[in-house]
Amino acid sequence: MGNVSPVRIITAIGGNLFQIAATQLGSAMQWVNIAQANGITDPNLSGPTELAIPALSAAFTNGVSPQ
Repeated sequence: MGNVSPVRIITAIGGNLFQIAATQLGSAMQWVNIAQANGITDPNLSGPTELAIPALSAAFTNGVSPQ
């Protein structure tokens, strides 16, 4: 799969991708989707971080990244 254009860009001030995924995409399991879209591996954020929020992905509904 190629890169998916982000739906929007947000700036997070700390926190973690679980909370952001739950708020922005309606499911904490989508944290992997956000992480992959931004090239990050640690779900914990520190300081201001600009994040691309991709469209909801069916691939991450069970919390397991596709292989």
